[in-house]
Amino acid sequence: MRRSSAGPPGSEFFHQASLGARTILPVVIGVIPFALVLGALAAKKGMSVLEVGLMSAIVFAGSAQFAAVELWSPQIAIGGLALTALLINLRHILMGIALAPHLKPFGRGEKALALFWMADEIWALAMRRGVEASLTPAFYFGLAAIFWASWVIFSVIGALAGAFIDDPERWGFDFAFVAIFMVLLKSFWRGNRTALSWAASAAAAMAVWHMVDGPWYVIAGAVAGMIVAAIVPPAEISA
Repeated sequence: MRRSSAGPPGSEFFHQASLGARTILPVVIGVIPFALVLGALAAKKGMSVLEVGLMSAIVFAGSAQFAAVELWSPQIAIGGLALTALLINLRHILMGIALAPHLKPFGRGEKALALFWMADEIWALAMRRGVEASLTPAFYFGLAAIFWASWVIFSVIGALAGAFIDDPERWGFDFAFVAIFMVLLKSFWRGNRTALSWAASAAAAMAVWHMVDGPWYVIAGAVAGMIVAAIVPPAEISA
């Protein structure tokens, strides 16, 4: 049921923003352990609390940050870290293309901020909202602001806690992202055509993962899925 637009504009903005915040809250709870572990690992590598906070606030890309922390040393070349982050986050180009049609109500500055805050979880929930209803700037920034703030705050707490946080796999935290995306993927199911796209994506990602070092399997899986979705007519494989 759609909310009436007859009320004051400010109340509708607050409604949309709070709805976005409530929507992403379970995801935020799931990623808190990773933010804590990231901060702790970064502190062990010699990064200061301020450096950890700035990295989370400016880079805001968990997989790229974990890779950077893994490679971090006083002698590391900045160019190498930048290239690693670029390769890992190339998928954001494809994600941005998919999200673009839903950003038409956004102003130019709002679009720029939306793309800066386009983490995987935010993208998935924004895409689902765009399919189910209109994606408004207020809803999107309700999603993104609480997720971004939580990531920064808890990575800083992790850096302060340091040695008190150990390997997330021992607690099962490594499965949190997988569980989150299994739930999110369900909302994108559109029958057999979706199954073919997912199968092609998984097959390509696994093949490249076995043959090539680095995060190229992420890009391979995304491209394969998009190609299948583009070339297979929906009518031929409708559910």
